[in-house]
Amino acid sequence: MKQWPRRIGTAVGIGLAWAVVWAPIAVVIGTLIVDPDNSMDEMWVVIGAYPGFLSAVIFFTVLTIAERARRLGEVAIPRVAGWGALAGLIVGVLPVALGTQSPENPPWLGAVVIGSVTLLSAVSAVVSSVVARTARKREVQRPAF
Repeated sequence: MKQWPRRIGTAVGIGLAWAVVWAPIAVVIGTLIVDPDNSMDEMWVVIGAYPGFLSAVIFFTVLTIAERARRLGEVAIPRVAGWGALAGLIVGVLPVALGTQSPENPPWLGAVVIGSVTLLSAVSAVVSSVVARTARKREVQRPAF
């Protein structure tokens, strides 16, 4: 039972890291691809940070359930990418499934959202795994004084 507070803390930490990285990416996607003429009044930083956080928490939850005995750095990269893509797909489909797609938005916007969130989540999962592997190697190689 003592592992749950640590796991929740890890999920929140990964979520915050992904949110910080996703926010500027959403600004770039929003201003260059979705709304190049700046006609939409959107807060692109928030539009990137929220799904980044939620994708990370879902990714960590799915990873913890599916890969019970393994740490993030011990899971094979393709599996990590798959779990990340699954989390991104869930988060990307949420606005479309909940009906928050506005009729004023272009019809291709849903596909852009789902595709970009899925791709970002898979890439973020792989990067998180590489960081975890690197940290573990440094921990093992550190001499004891």
